Amino acid sequence: MNDTMVWLAAMIILIIIEIVTVGLTTIWFAIGALVAIIVAMFGGGLILQLTVFLLVSFGMLVFTRPWAIKYINNTRTRTNYEGIIGKVVRITQDVDNIVEKGCAVVNGQEWTVRSADDTVRIATGSLAKIVDIKGVKLIVEKYEGEDTL
Repeated sequence: MNDTMVWLAAMIILIIIEIVTVGLTTIWFAIGALVAIIVAMFGGGLILQLTVFLLVSFGMLVFTRPWAIKYINNTRTRTNYEGIIGKVVRITQDVDNIVEKGCAVVNGQEWTVRSADDTVRIATGSLAKIVDIKGVKLIVEKYEGEDTL
């Protein structure tokens, strides 16, 4: 089997993997395999084919994947938990990042809470605005607005 057929088989397999996973990862390697096919057709040696494959694949992955994800995946819907970012909650246990404590109840579920600023403590009963979610912890800032709860 000649180099062109090997690269063609690799490209087809990579495209199938991309279709199944839709991760925008293997498609860049399929493009690298396509360029390697062209190099093989023009008589380039195996070392040149591998070099071109790797350079094109990783170049596409590094330089175009972030752009593609930004514009192709821009209709992503937020999950329920991402939807609570910006919500104002009442703190049910003092928030103190130094001693690693703090709780709040959001939509009937108790969450571990941490302050966005390690130097800011938030007392039980105070209001806080959710600014982020890190794993299973809400990241909050002290809220000074009107009591809307």
